[in-house]
Amino acid sequence: MEDRAALSTRRDLLHAVLAIASDLDLGAMLHRIVEATVELVGAQYGALGVLDEAGIGLAQFITVGIDDSTHHAIGHLPDGHGILGVLIADPRPLRLPDLRAHPDSYGFPPHHPPMRSFLGAPIRIRDNVYGNLYLTDKIDAAEFSELDEELVVGLASAAAVAIDNARLHAQVQSLALVHDRERIARDLHDTVIQRLFATGLSLQATVRLVGDNAEVVERVEQAVDDLDVTIKHIRSAIFGLSSTALKSNGVADRTMSLVGDAATVLGFEPRVFFDGPVDTMVPGVVAADLLATMHEALTNVARHARATRVDVSVAVGDEVVLTVADDGVGPPTEDTATGRGLGNMAERAKRHGGTLRFDCAPTGGTILVWSAPTRPPGAGQ
Repeated sequence: MEDRAALSTRRDLLHAVLAIASDLDLGAMLHRIVEATVELVGAQYGALGVLDEAGIGLAQFITVGIDDSTHHAIGHLPDGHGILGVLIADPRPLRLPDLRAHPDSYGFPPHHPPMRSFLGAPIRIRDNVYGNLYLTDKIDAAEFSELDEELVVGLASAAAVAIDNARLHAQVQSLALVHDRERIARDLHDTVIQRLFATGLSLQATVRLVGDNAEVVERVEQAVDDLDVTIKHIRSAIFGLSSTALKSNGVADRTMSLVGDAATVLGFEPRVFFDGPVDTMVPGVVAADLLATMHEALTNVARHARATRVDVSVAVGDEVVLTVADDGVGPPTEDTATGRGLGNMAERAKRHGGTLRFDCAPTGGTILVWSAPTRPPGAGQ
């Protein structure tokens, strides 16, 4: 009988390990780990707490056994205090017949189901604790057994390998994506843009051969203008690819976030153009004022301009130039300019040695141009 029981236990553990390793998606895997552990030891409830970066609290808490309505009623998930915090502070297996009797237990929040027996074990990846497994309420016994503890410790070791494998897989996928983005950006810059430039120059040369046919001249010039806009779009795509691959939350990323927020108020999506290395050449203090100005400009358009189109451009060279152009009612006048908004934008440019100006758009509306040097005054070349 003992041999059969041991064989059955090993089989159950093997099935649990295989269930964990069947998915490379980390989120799905963490849930599978909890499900497999609960089933392996016959627990009513199970959870996996993933430690935060500091290793002193919980960044994630994945549960099994509590339904959605109870989750909603409980509210905020635990962040690593009480019994959960015992394993964080001392990452060793912990088995209790009644967790309520432990000196570090301070009860449950309202609507939380009552729990009694407890079994916990850390998940270690190499020399670091990734998180902890928590099991409560043994279904067919008053408490978890020593064998249950051994099984959970063994499964935690297998889970650590599976989690590490899933994270490595995600890193490989990310590196492959970065490589693809860099290749696409390089091809767009080295091939597509150069061909468009050549086509534009050829069309400009053709204008001289047309003679006095005004209609043809106008159409050719319009085609050249369209090519210029297309090149700007492609450059924006290139810098979007580069910023995603190399640096998140830079000027380009935050610009797209501001524009996305503005779209909900404007009722349409502004067009965005980037020219130059906007994520690497704009100093942090200048970037903060640039983005604050952009936010204020888009807010003003939404409130006052009655526009149906907005173009946002950020170009970087010796200075960074923000242009916000709309097709609304026109530039503010002394009578319409109220509040501190325009003064704030001008002050942000002035403190960096830059400028702010408003122009009338050729087809109606306003063009705001805000600029600031990318190097401090007097900086060496």
